[in-house]
Amino acid sequence: MSKNAPLPIEPVSIEDFLAQIRIDTLIEIITALNEGVLALDTELRILTMNPTAELILGRSREDLAGSPVCDLFGDPSCPRDVLAETLRSGESIIDFQTTIKLAGGQSGDVLLRSVPLLRRDGSDLGVVLILGDVTEVTDLRKRMNQQFRLGNLVGRDRKMRELFQLITNVGDSEATVLIQGESGTGKELVARAVHTASGRAQGPFVQVNCSALSENLLESELFGHVRGAYTGATGDRQGRFEEAHGGTIFLDEIGDVSPVVQVKLLRVLQERTIERVGDNRSIPVDVRIVSATNRDLDTLLATGRMRQDFYYRIKVVSLNIPPLRDRTDDIPLLVSHFVNAIARREGHAEIPAVSGEAMTALMNHRWPGNVRELENALEHALVLSRGRTILAAHLPPELAAGRRATSPASQDVPLHSKTEKDLLAAALRRAGWNRSRAARQLGIDRTTLWRKIREYGLEPEE
Repeated sequence: MSKNAPLPIEPVSIEDFLAQIRIDTLIEIITALNEGVLALDTELRILTMNPTAELILGRSREDLAGSPVCDLFGDPSCPRDVLAETLRSGESIIDFQTTIKLAGGQSGDVLLRSVPLLRRDGSDLGVVLILGDVTEVTDLRKRMNQQFRLGNLVGRDRKMRELFQLITNVGDSEATVLIQGESGTGKELVARAVHTASGRAQGPFVQVNCSALSENLLESELFGHVRGAYTGATGDRQGRFEEAHGGTIFLDEIGDVSPVVQVKLLRVLQERTIERVGDNRSIPVDVRIVSATNRDLDTLLATGRMRQDFYYRIKVVSLNIPPLRDRTDDIPLLVSHFVNAIARREGHAEIPAVSGEAMTALMNHRWPGNVRELENALEHALVLSRGRTILAAHLPPELAAGRRATSPASQDVPLHSKTEKDLLAAALRRAGWNRSRAARQLGIDRTTLWRKIREYGLEPEE
């Protein structure tokens, strides 16, 4: 080793490092932070705060000393439950977003962290609340999120963006469309998006669930009937095809239609005319047909349950919806969409935040019921949370079980391998490159994650 080479520095824990620092230096560090720091007592009253907190709030520490911290937020937005949980458990809560009254009186968005505050003898003094003003970031995220929507469809995954583009392209045509996807993926929403993107958007959108009716009832539902066509037909009845004249008819679960009804639908597809049950007069209809199924149509063809000529006529353009487990990066976007929609529907004054632990559970679940299951899980959570922060305990029990079974941290991943790199990259993408959230998902500390990011040269995608 060269005489002038610097001596190697032995790693030291943060605790040992801070033990060497003078108290006035620590005060200077807290004063220089970009985040606001508020000290609260066990009754959640403000004890003191750093200058950054005074700037964010537009109030001095002398003015606010002794005030309940919830006065800063307003009752619906106050993180009372989060702070109480920190006092009860002694564990920090991070990445909690809510609204607060900023300097000037306007409402803004802040990202909060809570840390237990202990006296030198180890007894509870209260809680430290760290807050960062993310109003501009939140507004930008909201504007960016609008780019990942088409009607009521939400997604930023590559497959979903391709689906959005295909919907837009096919909308201008009169082509018959077949939508394929598992139950709960949103086939009706895709059908409505096709209708809205078409020149028929001002016309009716008529939906028929083909699996809900027997063959005879479905035929009458679709084409109508005349008086006396069958027992109980006491008058003429217009069918759904006539109701959809000038617009779109959506035939859901088309794979359950019998070969007899397939023949009659084939005539509509070819001639654009229908005959009511019990009548032989042809009635012209100006209708675009969009159908959907969660069935494997190739299997139905092989077994003779679907006619080949009918199959090719309904599948002029095919739109395939990916299952939610194949686009997990969309889950945070969908969570935000559904929480906002459910909270507005239920009349909540504020939009509840979702805790990091709850989001981890949502990200790790396999979602066999797809987007519909996610929406139902969030509605369940909002009922239990009573409009406050959604915690993991508020989610359906099966999500907690799934988190324990499928957590990335439980996987046996070789160190310094491509598998580890891919696992880290996936966790960072899911967390929107929030390193604290990603570290929790992976079951490692933030320092380890930061070191591995540098080791693998990981960077956010453009």
